[in-house]
Parts: sequence; C-alpha cells; structure tokens
Amino acid sequence: QVQLVESGGGLVQAGGSLRLSCRASGNVYLMNGAAWYRQAPGRQRELVATISRFGRTTYVDSVKGRFTISRDGAKNTVYLQMDSLIPEDTAVYYCNADIMQESLGFSDQYWGQGTQVTVSL
Repeated sequence: QVQLVESGGGLVQAGGSLRLSCRASGNVYLMNGAAWYRQAPGRQRELVATISRFGRTTYVDSVKGRFTISRDGAKNTVYLQMDSLIPEDTAVYYCNADIMQESLGFSDQYWGQGTQVTVSL
C-alpha cells in the first residue's frame, strides 16, 4: 500500500548536476529516516547519504561537499541534489525510507525502484 517513486535520473556530462526525488505515496502516515543508496556496475551497493526525521544528515566521504540530501515532510519526499558530478558517480540510485502507515502501530522500510545516473566525460 506504500510505494516510493523515484525520478530525476539521466545522462549528464562531468561537472553537471542532477536532482533526484523520492516521493512516498499510498497510506503514508509518517516518514521517519530516509537514505539514498547507489550501485555501480561490478560494485557493491553503497550507502550515499542519510537524513533523519529531524533533518540531520550524513554522507559517504566520496560525495561530501558535492551531494546534499534533504526532505519535505509535508510532501513525503526526499531529495538528493548532486553537483560537480564525476564519472565515478555513475550508478543506479535507490531511495530507502522508514514509513509508518495509518492504523498500524509499527513502521517498515521501503525501497524505490531505482533511477539510472550516468556521468560522461
């Protein structure tokens, strides 16, 4: 009954920017913490950034100063602003969020469908 729908991926040249969005839809009562992961070809899935329900953020060292995670609680949406992109950022990006549904006394984690980000030279 809950879905995370991602958008904003695409093909950009090195040095360019993209803004990824992850919107929770369905029976969303409360969105707790959220995160962005990525998986590049031949590599393990990597945690890129996290944001708490109160707006506190963390980043993997390789994207610090270039990526910014944010959230809009009223819209149940999480964003990832990606600046100064480099080819090493090429990957499928997945959002993850902990969500409580109305009438339920617990929360569950949900995953977005993934969006491709390709950075060319």
